[in-house]
Amino acid sequence: MSVPERPRAAGRGRLVLARLLAARGALVGAGLILLLFVLAFGGPHLIPWDYAAPDFTALHQPPSAEHWFGTNGVGQDVFAQTVRGLQKSLIIGLLVALFSTVLASLVGACAGYFGGWADRALMFLVDLMLVFPSFLIITVVSPRLRSSGWIAFVLLLALFNWMITARVVRSMTISLRDREFVRAARFMGVRPLRIITRHILPNVASFLIVDATIAVGGAVMSETALSYFGFGVRPPDVSLGTLLAAGTSEAPVFPWMFYFAAGLLVLFVLAVNLVGDGLRDALDPTSGTGPRRSRRSRRSGSPARKSK
Repeated sequence: MSVPERPRAAGRGRLVLARLLAARGALVGAGLILLLFVLAFGGPHLIPWDYAAPDFTALHQPPSAEHWFGTNGVGQDVFAQTVRGLQKSLIIGLLVALFSTVLASLVGACAGYFGGWADRALMFLVDLMLVFPSFLIITVVSPRLRSSGWIAFVLLLALFNWMITARVVRSMTISLRDREFVRAARFMGVRPLRIITRHILPNVASFLIVDATIAVGGAVMSETALSYFGFGVRPPDVSLGTLLAAGTSEAPVFPWMFYFAAGLLVLFVLAVNLVGDGLRDALDPTSGTGPRRSRRSRRSGSPARKSK
């Protein structure tokens, strides 16, 4: 009788989960990300202030019981603006990572599986996109997309964040396309796109998960940088980038206008990196357990050398 696939998949899932739970950094990072999401989407319901509503009786007020993070120069509540900016930055980061990862996996897998002219054409496109100065192109194009809203900004960011991942997926696909299970599916007449989605991509899912996790932090940083220079989220809406841009000049006098948003940004990027490292170690058995095995082997090997 053949061994069913489901128990093996479940066993591998339990092993990955056990490795992930053993990684304290990943647990800390996941907890921080969860708290930041709760703060971003639950914070606006904790206070009576709207992020765009001014309070002209409280201009540049320091943090207090009424305004937890203080107010800015027009009396807007900084806590309401910070959680709104965190919410918008998180949404943009997640969508950019999702779109860019899907695009990279499809392009890389198709290039690696089909080879030939398809591989050359797709890799030429990747090389061409890598040559383009993405920051300059986004700064030129984004003002023309003001009427389209922030979704167009998300698509523009995703358009320039998939090329390196596509190259890695291509190389992994080339190593997989001649494996027995792929050849068997091909001989059985399974369509190429079904082979890619059912056999190729699941085998590179570990890399894609880690890459997408780290891409969220990178996308948030890119959005923050572009919004800081005025090319991202447009007023009256806010993001962490617009809050940092607005509070930079006033930080020495009114530090609450800058440091709360900056602290949340640093905390989120740090948490994403911790989760990414934990996922990499959990999904790659050689990355997390290799050093421990080598230390044990050195300890176990030392008596044998002495006995010789």
